[in-house]
Amino acid sequence: MHSAHSSGAAIRNLAVFAAVAVSAGWIGRGLDVAVGSPASEGPGQLVWIAAPALTGLLLRAFAGDGWTDAGLRPSFGANRGWYLFALFFSPVSTLLMVLVGLAFGIMRFAAPDAGHLLRLIALALLPSFFKNIFEEFAWRGYLTPRLSAAGAQDALNHALTGIVWAAWHVPYYLFFLDRATFAAISPHGEALFYTMMFAGVISLALVYGELRLLSGSVWPVVMLHTVSNAVTGTMLLSGCFRMTPMADLVVSPLPGSLLSIALNVALWLWLSRYRRSGG
Repeated sequence: MHSAHSSGAAIRNLAVFAAVAVSAGWIGRGLDVAVGSPASEGPGQLVWIAAPALTGLLLRAFAGDGWTDAGLRPSFGANRGWYLFALFFSPVSTLLMVLVGLAFGIMRFAAPDAGHLLRLIALALLPSFFKNIFEEFAWRGYLTPRLSAAGAQDALNHALTGIVWAAWHVPYYLFFLDRATFAAISPHGEALFYTMMFAGVISLALVYGELRLLSGSVWPVVMLHTVSNAVTGTMLLSGCFRMTPMADLVVSPLPGSLLSIALNVALWLWLSRYRRSGG
């Protein structure tokens, strides 16, 4: 993943990218306020979603980063196993957490009509796909390979990517997500929510980052992220899960529960060992 680009220039560009990514949501919210738009309807969310990916593209095109490590080729034949992994990772991990919650009596699964649920998931896939092209072209299309080019070791690479990724999410929860939904997903208070959110996103970045390194392509990660958002997000919003406050902290399928973090770390350790062993 290394290019001929000098380490100093790579670090400079990474600093520019991180500054834009962390501030994008705040700038977007400022734009909403300036034009008098509600946070849920104004242009601020578009700025928040698009700015990191566009910054990465500009740095590659005009600031010397180049395209050799962008991972733009899908390589379906060579990566068919990783596309299958991306397709099933979220449904399997969600099912596992639901089963644990049911076994301990801290979660109730209120299944709606299966056909209706599948239609809702199908409708969520396309918007999730386009949203995650922007997200993953930023995080695994730019940040992960450019950290590697700057000399960051893999675990540090994924952790730094996760920190920036989590910080990018903060304005979403503060401004763009409606207050009723935020209250429902943060029953233990904002301080614990943001602590667990950062831990959860960093643990997820370990898995996503390893998939990027193993496949050499950003597209399996786009698929993984798309399926995760569409399946888990739809099931949560449609009321499939009835969780006690303890379940929300321990077994929630969102990437901020203790079991979700533990599963992600364990899977990262396995994927990392698999990659280092030569597959």
